[in-house]
Amino acid sequence: MEVILREHVDNLGRRGDVVKVADGYARNYLLPRKLALLVTGENRKRIERERKVADAREAEEKQAAEAIATRLSALDLAFERRVGENDTLYGSVTAADVAEALEAQGFPVDKRKVNLHEPLKALGEFDVPVKIHREVTAQVKVRVVPLASQVPAAPAPAAETPKA
Repeated sequence: MEVILREHVDNLGRRGDVVKVADGYARNYLLPRKLALLVTGENRKRIERERKVADAREAEEKQAAEAIATRLSALDLAFERRVGENDTLYGSVTAADVAEALEAQGFPVDKRKVNLHEPLKALGEFDVPVKIHREVTAQVKVRVVPLASQVPAAPAPAAETPKA
């Protein structure tokens, strides 16, 4: 079945593209969610009108996303984790941890937008990509440092008892 996409669909196409998909995919997913329309002359005209408005809106969204990306790139997130001998971590830094730290800094980001392929399991500095917009990805600097060691307090000198 051929359909015209009304929105960008990952791994399928962009807005306005005419794509051929399985009947069930179109009937059960694309059409009910209003992501696509059947190919007709009237629908082609409708998509062209929608495209003009959407392109202007998308340009504004991209510009705003680029501004946020520059602010995110300036951030330096530090995560303290317990370490054992040979600087091995007990645990890791996950995408959820990074998203939570970004939210604490005033940047609400969904953890699925943090492109961390696997959790960080070593000490050091890492550049973690955060997808803000379909075409804009920011690199956030993440440092994994050892937990500030809890140095036990030195024993207090015993109070001298007065000798009688």
